[in-house]
Amino acid sequence: MSVGQELLDVPLPEMVASLAQGIADAQHQLDKNSVEVAQVLAETEIEVVPAITRTIAADGSVTFEAADAIDVSLLQVGLFPTFYQFSEATIEVEMDIKTKLQTETNVEVGIDTKFGWGPFSANVSVDVEHNRKFGKEVHGTSRLVTKMVPVPPPKYLFPEVETIDNRPAAPEDA
Repeated sequence: MSVGQELLDVPLPEMVASLAQGIADAQHQLDKNSVEVAQVLAETEIEVVPAITRTIAADGSVTFEAADAIDVSLLQVGLFPTFYQFSEATIEVEMDIKTKLQTETNVEVGIDTKFGWGPFSANVSVDVEHNRKFGKEVHGTSRLVTKMVPVPPPKYLFPEVETIDNRPAAPEDA
């Protein structure tokens, strides 16, 4: 079976359905991977110093005091998995079919006669040759193009962080 015939034998609805199913399967794998990355980022902790206080004394000397280090997950420090989605899919099928019919007919007619003092004779011969040639060339190509784009992570994947500061207000200078 030729490439062209194989392309012609696949109905367009079946080709589109196969493309859609392939994209759905790939999208599922992409989402699953992003969730797995999110889990790894949530479980991986690093030690972070949350604050450093810089104090400038009256004499101009500067001192630094670091807060105690705390363990935080990679998600808490702002590393998020990338989520992707397919934004476009295109099927292109090109066919180039050439057919050729060549007909050739050769006719040869021959006449042979004899004249003389006796009886007259004539001979006529006809030779007909008929040739017919068929030719067919089929070239086909198909191309599938998909486009993926990054999208923001799901809204409720990451908790909202609310900060409540219960420290007493600093006295205002009068």
